[in-house]
Amino acid sequence: MQDWLTLDRRPTLVFGAGGLGRASALSLAAQGARVALVDANQESLDAVVRTAKGAGGEVKPLVADVRTAEGCRAAVSEAVGLVGTPQVFLHAVGRNVRKPVLDQDDAEWQDTLTLNLSSAWWLGQAVGRLMVKQRYGRMVFVSSVSGLLAHPHHAPYAATKGGMNQMLRVMASEWAQYGVTVNAVAPGYIETDLTKAYLDKDNHRESLESLVPAGRLGRPEEVADAVTFLASDRARFITGQVLYIDGGRVLV
Repeated sequence: MQDWLTLDRRPTLVFGAGGLGRASALSLAAQGARVALVDANQESLDAVVRTAKGAGGEVKPLVADVRTAEGCRAAVSEAVGLVGTPQVFLHAVGRNVRKPVLDQDDAEWQDTLTLNLSSAWWLGQAVGRLMVKQRYGRMVFVSSVSGLLAHPHHAPYAATKGGMNQMLRVMASEWAQYGVTVNAVAPGYIETDLTKAYLDKDNHRESLESLVPAGRLGRPEEVADAVTFLASDRARFITGQVLYIDGGRVLV
């Protein structure tokens, strides 16, 4: 029986080498994709490349800054040069400054919108142009339960994720006729290297676990499994959807 989940040699662009981007890049590479991994941090890239190589996967690193339109378009062009015209794209770039609305300054608001949402627009547009031309593509964005829930101290972050959800729906509607699907995964509370310090202080871990019907935090690999599914041909009739990977968090 044909394994439709296999991504045999498919050119894949992954933006973001942090916890979820790292896990997804490794999962996609394990299924045979030729992954170009883009991040601003060389050390993060090198760590993923070493892990992928040890597992027999292929990940090509690219250092780039995606905080400007020009930087995003240049990064896409360079990544295409590494692996070819993309059939799979993942946007896993983002930041969250946890502060009350009244404590957020203008720079924090603008920086969060630029990195989280504008980069998704610039990269998605550049990659979408290539996918529409070749009449095939699988696009996935990393959203969040914060795009639906009103978490305190998350205003700029939540605004970017809610905006991303609407943006990808329009992309999905416009590009479906060209064989391009556009979806998102929306993680709940996931334990990554970046969140560990926050979770380990002031009883945050126990507090968040109490909000999850599954009774635990998620793992990056569980998000990566959903990304890999959406990138495969098993998901060819799914588009414009936000898939919540949250242990039931949005249910309560």
